Amino acid sequence: MTVTAPSAGASDQLQPRVAPPARGQRLRRLVPAATAALSGLLLYVSFPPRTLWWLALPAFTLFGWVLRGRGWKAGLGLGYLFGLGFLLPLLVWTGVEVGPGPWLALVAIEAIFVALVGAGVAAVSKLPGWPVWAAAAWIAGEAARARVPFHGFPWGKIAFGQADGVFLPLAAVGGTPVLGFAVVLCGFGLYEIARLAVAARRTGTVRRGAAAVGLLSVAVPVVAAVAARPLVSDTAEDGTATVAVVQGNVPRLGLDFNSQRRAVLDYHARETQRLAAEVKAGKVAQPDFVLWPENSSDIDPFANPDARAVIDTAAKAIGVPISVGGVVERDGKLFNEQILWDPAKGPVDTYDKRQIQPFGEYLPLRSLIGAINSEWTSMVRQDFSRGTKPGVFTMDGAKVGLVTCYEAAFDWTVRSEVEDGAQLISVPSNNATFDRSEMTYQQLAMSRVRAVEHSRTVTVPVTSGVSAIIMPDGRITQKTGMFVADSLVQKVPLRSTQTPATRLGVLPEIGLVLVAAGGLGWAIGAGMRGRRSGDA
Repeated sequence: MTVTAPSAGASDQLQPRVAPPARGQRLRRLVPAATAALSGLLLYVSFPPRTLWWLALPAFTLFGWVLRGRGWKAGLGLGYLFGLGFLLPLLVWTGVEVGPGPWLALVAIEAIFVALVGAGVAAVSKLPGWPVWAAAAWIAGEAARARVPFHGFPWGKIAFGQADGVFLPLAAVGGTPVLGFAVVLCGFGLYEIARLAVAARRTGTVRRGAAAVGLLSVAVPVVAAVAARPLVSDTAEDGTATVAVVQGNVPRLGLDFNSQRRAVLDYHARETQRLAAEVKAGKVAQPDFVLWPENSSDIDPFANPDARAVIDTAAKAIGVPISVGGVVERDGKLFNEQILWDPAKGPVDTYDKRQIQPFGEYLPLRSLIGAINSEWTSMVRQDFSRGTKPGVFTMDGAKVGLVTCYEAAFDWTVRSEVEDGAQLISVPSNNATFDRSEMTYQQLAMSRVRAVEHSRTVTVPVTSGVSAIIMPDGRITQKTGMFVADSLVQKVPLRSTQTPATRLGVLPEIGLVLVAAGGLGWAIGAGMRGRRSGDA
């Protein structure tokens, strides 16, 4: 018997032909990816300086639609796209003076946390009550991002975009974790309601349990926010204080302001003396104390008699204590320090910044980074050291808690000052490095959330603006422009009552992380049981 090998053409005919996917099908595959990125962008638009806080809800509604029912690998990729859509524009200010490299590197790292959240949300999305597990997973991601790497970077917490929103009173209940959880839960709940409505229209039946979860996911946060409003009060419990916030301005913008240290000090002294003249003329009320910004005296007044003389002259002119932001070298270490300056006694107390900024105030992995780019090591020549104690200054009988600039993003730094007796919080800052970027307004919104969280007046003295006075309910009553010399004087309430958020501290965050872990454990266990039953 003769066997004839098939020809090449016959062989091709024997192989099954797989038709290439239609163009419409390929485009449909791109829809989830595009939606994830665009919903992240929508979340960014909800943040200051815009007051579109409510856009966070449709952002998470779309994110829920993208993730629900998918595998964890798809969730990982879609979460990363969501993170890029959100963080790329939110953090663009980090590259204002140093170029796009650090900005893109920061976003690439921070988006990994959002990717992990996406994988977690996809995993729990098949569980009963999935909006609760999914919202808790988001807060768990924020908790991790606030702690690692390099002591964390909590910028972009959902709570910080809600200073103008209806959910803001929840900050007084459980701090930024509870406020953020409520917003994310509401967004996922809205998607669940929409999903069930579409399914009911198609099938004519309603899954009552799932519908109840969706409705409660929206209703409970709104009702809780309304119920929490009495926790927010402007009542003066310990009398009042007339506070002056001085913004001296800087000669030029950007990193170059560091070479103008004497000019910056002179500007703040000059503005204080101008304020003193207005007080003497009866145009402005006499303040009980004055607050200068971070870096208002980058010349160490303990080591430089000329700087000390400038501050002394300003303090004597206004006749009340001044909190001065200085850069101080002590025992061979560099500190970003607030100095309590008495008009008669000079410096009487200090507070050293505890949460210092990586790549700005110290350089992690210095030898490695120096090998990659020597310009970075030249920009951060000497690392700042961390303070170890809370800073509460007694100024004319009022207890003022100091939270220096970057520290305002961290829950623990603000809470520690209130627990140490602060009746008022001051957030001295220096934003001159970041030009006129959105960073200033994002940071100002943080201070508004902190005011409500701890029911304290918050003052924000900034070298170049925007300086502000914020009431305990989060309202801005006065603010300056940017890159102008100005001062704000106002009588503000002093308060000592601690909110539930202050008393509970980190417990709400721990609770939500445990909820997220429980949901993930349930989802993983259910998946393993499903595979075993399939194998059987």
